[in-house]
Amino acid sequence: MQAYFWVKTFHLVFVIAFMAAAFYLPRILVNIAEAGAEPAVRDRLVLMGRRLYRFGHMMSGLALVLGLVLWLGYRMFAGFPTMVGSGTGWLHAKLLLVVLLMVHFVIAGRWLKGAGAGRAVPSSRALRWFNELPVLGLIVVVWLVLAKPF
Repeated sequence: MQAYFWVKTFHLVFVIAFMAAAFYLPRILVNIAEAGAEPAVRDRLVLMGRRLYRFGHMMSGLALVLGLVLWLGYRMFAGFPTMVGSGTGWLHAKLLLVVLLMVHFVIAGRWLKGAGAGRAVPSSRALRWFNELPVLGLIVVVWLVLAKPF
């Protein structure tokens, strides 16, 4: 049972780190959109965004691996709680939202790559709305994990 809590602890730490990247990357895109034609500012923001994107991918990968251990760990470790079976519909809904959060992150990364190549990014207003989506997704994910409604 001790292994379960360690795996869950590190899973949450890596999820928090990924969500920080998912929250901040669109904000960097907003700043790129508002920087206009100032190449020094734009280049610095693109560099920051690339580093953040790489960091977010590493954190999401680690969170994914540990999430798989939490999901299927009962097959590897004796006494590991199972999340497979009836009453785990909330888990499927959570996983769908996690996939949508990853898609959001990848879209932001594509826009960042385009900005680095000199292509235009969406308007700062559209990016501000885009920036709010992970917050809503995280709220629903946390509610699903805590309430386990179905």
